[in-house]
Amino acid sequence: MVPGFASMRQVADKNDRPNEKPQTINNKPQTTNRFMANSYFQFKQFTIHQDQCAMKVCTDACTLGAWFAAKIPQYSTVLDIGSGTGLLMMMLAQRAEAEIHGIEIDLGAFKQLKENIGQNGWKERLKAFPGDARSFRFPLKYDFIISNPPFFEDDLQSASEGEQIAKHSKLLTLDELLPVISNNLQPHGSFGILLPYHRWEYFNNLAAYHNFSLIEKLFIKQSPRHSFFRAILHYCRTPDHFAPTFELTIQQEDGSYTPEFVELLKDYYLYL
Repeated sequence: MVPGFASMRQVADKNDRPNEKPQTINNKPQTTNRFMANSYFQFKQFTIHQDQCAMKVCTDACTLGAWFAAKIPQYSTVLDIGSGTGLLMMMLAQRAEAEIHGIEIDLGAFKQLKENIGQNGWKERLKAFPGDARSFRFPLKYDFIISNPPFFEDDLQSASEGEQIAKHSKLLTLDELLPVISNNLQPHGSFGILLPYHRWEYFNNLAAYHNFSLIEKLFIKQSPRHSFFRAILHYCRTPDHFAPTFELTIQQEDGSYTPEFVELLKDYYLYL
């Protein structure tokens, strides 16, 4: 939970792009559904280049990063599994003094990850590894692990996207991800993950099998008229947690960002 909010609602549109100046109506920022084929995205304190990475910057990932960035200042070590462009690493580094590691299996994405790390003000605390998280020997166990895994099966939005994913047989499944987290997390540590809403209960059962307890969950929808479509889940090893549910809506009825979304992303998005 972000301090100061009893509940949150967020609306995420995968076509929203954080470096695009919003349209305004009555001086209120308006989101846009227009796809921006940008090769980079400019945030307030860092830039993400993404021309060599299949997983582009999107509102989902930005929400995940901002949600947990407010929760990890006490942690000394962080791991991002499937780092892609390094977006989550940068968002967490902006708010926390932790040493942050990332691993990326795709060599093109890893090259871009290294480029992005080298061009920000926290590069001394960031380190990227190329390789498969299932077999990689990490140099330490981490206080916090975060992951935004690719979405599979009926979560794919198009045939072309499905074909692209099918070519990457080395991608982690959720069943494979949990042992990686368990083996590389400190006993006192916690982890966070972003999933399609309809898969959160399935994943929660998997997590319980691996002796993880749900701390809290955030359900996300695009507007008051939409159903929930994403879930952010937070886990630890301590049993018998009461897991509160928070809700976040990104857009109001007039198309502007909700106050809760602005509060969550204001340190990152331009024009907020």
